[in-house]
Order: sequence, then C-alpha cells, then structure tokens
Amino acid sequence: MSPPARDRVRHALVGAGARAEMFVRALALDHSDTAELVALADVNQARMDAHNRWLAGLGHPPVPTYRAADFAAMLARERVDVVLVTSVDVTHDEYVTAALRAGCDVVTEKPMTVDAPRCRRILDAVAETGRRVTVAFNYRYNPLHEQVRRLLADGAVGEVGSVHFEWLLDVRHGADYFRRWHRDKATSGGLLVHKAGHHFDLVNWWLDARPAEVHAAGRLFFYGESGRRHGYARDYDRAHGAPAAADDPFALRLAEHPRLRELYLEAEAEDGYHRDRNVFAPGVTIEDDLAVLARYSTGATMTYHLTAYAPWEGYRVMVNGSRGRLELEVTESDHVSPAVAGALKGAALHGDEAAAERGAARLTLRPFWAPPVDVPVEGWTPQGHGGADARMTRVLLGGEPDPLGRAATAYDGALALLTGLAANRSLETGAPVRVADLLTLP
Repeated sequence: MSPPARDRVRHALVGAGARAEMFVRALALDHSDTAELVALADVNQARMDAHNRWLAGLGHPPVPTYRAADFAAMLARERVDVVLVTSVDVTHDEYVTAALRAGCDVVTEKPMTVDAPRCRRILDAVAETGRRVTVAFNYRYNPLHEQVRRLLADGAVGEVGSVHFEWLLDVRHGADYFRRWHRDKATSGGLLVHKAGHHFDLVNWWLDARPAEVHAAGRLFFYGESGRRHGYARDYDRAHGAPAAADDPFALRLAEHPRLRELYLEAEAEDGYHRDRNVFAPGVTIEDDLAVLARYSTGATMTYHLTAYAPWEGYRVMVNGSRGRLELEVTESDHVSPAVAGALKGAALHGDEAAAERGAARLTLRPFWAPPVDVPVEGWTPQGHGGADARMTRVLLGGEPDPLGRAATAYDGALALLTGLAANRSLETGAPVRVADLLTLP
C-alpha cells in the first residue's frame, strides 16, 4: 500500500519536451510510492497538454500546468520539494537558481548549464541556500561504468597514467543534434558540452580527478553546408511537407512518430519551433568531429575523440595504469538500418524496431604478466543508455541507496562542463586552456 500523498516528495518539472517523458513516467509508475508529480511548466501549453494526455493513459490524473514565466508562482502554489529541469540547456541556470532560492532541491538534466557565468550563478546559489543540485549524468548508472569505477578504485590497473576514449554517434543519432536547437552553440554549448559532458564526467568520476588543462581541435566536417560537398544535401529547410525530403535518409518524419507529432508538430503554432530541420541546412554553429587532449589533477592524461557521423554507434575506453590496462568496448548498434535511418535512436517506425541492429559489450582487464580476463557485468542492455535510465531514477526518485556515489553534485556538473568549455575555448584560440582560468572552484 502506498503511503499517504503528503509523505511523498513533491516534484514539479520544467521543460516538457521529449526528455521529460523519462521522469514523468518514472514518477507516475515506477516510484509513485516515494514521489509524485504535482505540476508542469513550459513555454508551450500544447506540450504540457500532451504530457497530461499520456499521464491519463498511465492511469494518473492530470497535473496543473504553468507557463514558464509563472515558474516562481508554481513553486509556491504547489508546495514543490524538488524541481526537475529538462528545458533547453541555456535556460537551466534560470530555473535551477530560482528553485534553490525558493527552498527546493533540484535535479537537472545535463549539461548543468552552457557557460562559466551561468555555472557560477548556480554554484553561488547552492552555497547561499544550502540546497542540493543533482545533475542527471545517467551514464554513471550504466552497469559497465559502475564496474569500471569499482575496478579502478580497487587498484586493478594500479596508478592511472592515461585514458583513451573514443565515442561514435551513428548517422541516425548524430544527425539528430543538427535538426534541433542543439545545432546552435549559444543554446547548447555544442557537442563538447551537451554530449561529451557525459564522457568527461565519467572520466572525472572514474579517476577521482579534476581537469587541469585542455587542448582541442575540431570542425564541422559532415553536417551543415558541408553536406553539399559530400553529396548528401537536399534543398529544403525542414522535412515536414517538403517534397525534397521524401527520399532523404537524414530527414526526420515527425508525422510518423505519435509522441514527437504531439510534442512538436502539433505544438508549432505556439512557438514556431521546428524539430525536423534539414541537417545540411545553413546555420549550424556546432562541430561534428572533435579531438581533445586533457591533463588531470592527478597527472593522468586523456585523449578523446567524438565522431557524430559514424556508420555504427558505440564507444571504446582504454585505461592504462602501472599494473595493467582496462579495456571497455560497447556496440550500441552495429549499423543503421535503412528502414529507420530517418528515425530516432531506439524509436519505432510503423511499429517495427530495427531488430537487425545488434549491440554488444565487453570489459577486459589486461594485467601485467598474466592472460587477459573478461570481466562479467550483469544488467547491461543496449537500450535505455545501457539500462542506466531506470537505475538512475531509482536513486534520484525512489531513494535507493547509492554506495558508489553515482548521484552527481553541482560541483561534479561544473567539472564536466568546464572540460567542455575549455575545449571550446581551445577551438577558438588554437592553444591549450587552463581550466582554472575559466572558473575558480574550491
């Protein structure tokens, strides 16, 4: 039997886009005994209405909705305990700081914010209020990554000297960052902040270290106007209603995805936001091919590469130490099926999943003077960020114990952000950037 509603933690969510669905569902179904959703806020009423319709389908009553401009009034009126921030990245600091000063704790999607001044505002508000900010770095909760943390903490490779980290986004998933608001670096921070922030946080967490200096190189090689050079460009601005998009494998067909149709296509009249931009249209200000060299407070270094136009999706991590080497290789999808090339990662198209796209994972410890050891890992799945999403909501919403310290703090969010910001600054200057020159942390 569920405890009385007054005993449950009262959550409100701001930013009713697609990423909000994970939290809404977890509150409505998985953790309704410990937490409840009491309100939604967004700049677009149609999107909030869509979430309320989905809640009804889950057997949950609709919750009050508020315009984003009425965020402060919502916190007071609905007696909110915790705010979930899933809005556009550049707006995170506005809602995080307002919630903290209203006496709420906050769970915010990554990245915590997109620049150093906004980061400072969040850290100052945490210090002033004593409230808690948790950054939803879901990759910390992946069973594979948890095992890497344990092995390194137990000294399996000795003192870590270096890390090599390669991340591949396939031409379905990678393309999606160039269709939506993420294509504008001022709004998202670019892939070094929005996407690689996950990976930088993992390295910080695994090594128990902080970034000291970063050097980066990168460019917009494949998407944007480069698509014409490679022979992929089509002459349309957005896919919906465009004849030129009919045979484009990079076109997102919103009308064919019921959830996306409700959240975006049917909500356009309110704010004019197009979720299905041509990935090769002009105006892209982010990069798609990025290389980073980072030095950490421990003396260890990391070489990192992000490719956003790969034929398969996954990543490789190699950790070199004084007693051996740890290797992680993950294939999230081994190719992109033509049937779903214009869909979203993991999304169904006409009711069919891309069953031909296979995933696999392998974690190998290679000690000195001994044969390699395949390390068993239970619970990993190619879906849901390796099973991490459900594990994360159990901790953040369900109160599950967290002995590994997976719940990332505002300080952790700042460290991951500063790695990406230093890399972005290095792209501009061509020189290494000291992280401390961007923002001073305790």
